[in-house]
Amino acid sequence: MEMTQTRQLPVAQQTAWEALNDTALLKQCIPGCESIEPDGDNAYLVALTAAVGPVKARFKGRMALQDIQAPDSYTIQFDGQGGVAGFGKGTAAVTLAPEGDATVLTYTVNAQVGGKIAQIGSRLVDAAARKMADTFFDRFTAAVSGSGEQGDEPGTDDNVAKDGAAAGEGSAPDEQNGETKRKRSWTAWISKS
Repeated sequence: MEMTQTRQLPVAQQTAWEALNDTALLKQCIPGCESIEPDGDNAYLVALTAAVGPVKARFKGRMALQDIQAPDSYTIQFDGQGGVAGFGKGTAAVTLAPEGDATVLTYTVNAQVGGKIAQIGSRLVDAAARKMADTFFDRFTAAVSGSGEQGDEPGTDDNVAKDGAAAGEGSAPDEQNGETKRKRSWTAWISKS
């Protein structure tokens, strides 16, 4: 699988670089992320829960930053295991370029998947990867710009299951307009998918 995308971030390049290296912020923005723990210089152990089509699993893996050219670029090498669901491994080249007061982030991911995930077909795998990337960047952009509108917490993203049948949802009043908003946890969405 190969995926390339460009996103504009409404912050200066140095701010974007610092945010991309803030593990607490990344944990908050990565869909289904449970933990990101240091594992040596520029390396991290990651645990997350994800669903690709009918295959749902908890993945554990390692990600290492290489070819670091602060604040312009780095390469992420990743390798994750999801038990019987399969595995994923590959690289992601990330570059940042200033554009006025904003920053243009471009990434190219080259990945391989195996196991049950590979059996469901490349179209579903690609669609799930793009959806995860879009959710991550929506959350990341909101977090770095300070807007807080794009689902900073798990479960507030509009892409979460819309039929209201997800387990673990609750109601919370929306203080801005007096309506009741439903909040769903990512684990409830993932287990329902």
